Amino acid sequence: MDADVSDSAGTPAEPEPPAGDEPRPPATATPADPKARRRWLRWTALGVSGVVLVAAGTGWWFYRKLDGNIHTDTSAAHELDKYARDRPASVVHDAENLLLIGSDSRAGNNASYGRDDGGSQRSDTTILLHLAADRRSATAVSLPRDLMADLPACGEPDGTTSKPQFAQFNSAFDIGGAACTIRTVEKMTGVRIDHHMVVDFSGFKDMVDAVDGVEVCLKEPVEDRQAHLKLPAGRQLLHGEQALGFVRSRHGFGDGSDTQRMDRQQQFLGSLIKKVQSNGVLLNPARLYPVLDAATKSLTTDPGLNSLKDLYDLVSSVRGIPTENIRFLTVPRQPYAYDHNRDELVQPDADRLFTQLRQDQPIKVAPAADVAKSKEGARGSGGDDKPDDPTPSPSAAAPPVYPGTDAASGMCG
Repeated sequence: MDADVSDSAGTPAEPEPPAGDEPRPPATATPADPKARRRWLRWTALGVSGVVLVAAGTGWWFYRKLDGNIHTDTSAAHELDKYARDRPASVVHDAENLLLIGSDSRAGNNASYGRDDGGSQRSDTTILLHLAADRRSATAVSLPRDLMADLPACGEPDGTTSKPQFAQFNSAFDIGGAACTIRTVEKMTGVRIDHHMVVDFSGFKDMVDAVDGVEVCLKEPVEDRQAHLKLPAGRQLLHGEQALGFVRSRHGFGDGSDTQRMDRQQQFLGSLIKKVQSNGVLLNPARLYPVLDAATKSLTTDPGLNSLKDLYDLVSSVRGIPTENIRFLTVPRQPYAYDHNRDELVQPDADRLFTQLRQDQPIKVAPAADVAKSKEGARGSGGDDKPDDPTPSPSAAAPPVYPGTDAASGMCG
């Protein structure tokens, strides 16, 4: 009895592990002494807090850097306010129209693409991007730079005001910058422009490099010295400088027309969008940051899109659009009657397209060859209405199909 009492005094011995089990590791993760335990918890909390603060600080630094990359065009917003009463009203709530302008300025980093003649610049590429109200489709309409258009009176950089004139479309950007281009497009289409972005040459190259290049397929080899471009036939991956030459070249492809150049730009943009979506760039921070850095450095926007949050909200609203519902086309055009080196709108086709955009109606596109065959078939089967026949043919109510492509097709199918 005495032996039992003396053996039980003090700290009990550790129980023996069951036969066949591995010995338990010593319980040293949390100190047994209350003071030591408090110290351990305090240091653990400080360590976790430090990691969180570093991560948050790094994230904030990245955010501030990207946010600071974006340039804001306040002068365009001020100019547009002057003519607020003359601008068309928005028709469909939540639908948005953005004007994307590719600047051909030779200033700064773009000097290698030609001389800088006193700051003169014209819009090299202009795309009217319509985002459907339900964000289930997007339509990008290219406006030819050689299109003859009615330009309104525009404020010029020196403080004077230009006279209304009938001139080449891309001269609007040279006369009055983005504001004059926006008002020219609104006058032409009746579509209210909600936001605009101007992208320069060097920024475009950086964006292509940030996604590790874009794949293209060529039926024939291409050489265009003016665009610094020499490519073999076949499937190949283009990076910054080559990609820029590819979308800008006119003399190395086909008949050298601006129409062919716009078709090539649309196909390239489709391939770029397809790659971004298929490679999960938008969901991978490590891959997304270089793309955002390149994109924000190249952008000049209106005050409504001049922050990273604004751009993120815009991208978030459209990133779920299926690539087959991202459509590209060129406004119906034909050689200008008085100068075949210029373009003019084909009516009533152009106005019908503009009406569809204003009213947020779906736009259908198909390869140009298929559209041409369809029209030939309709004429051959007597589909065109006779002038004295008041009864429209069954095909008259069918929605029009425009020559174009979608992002799902890309350049290589």
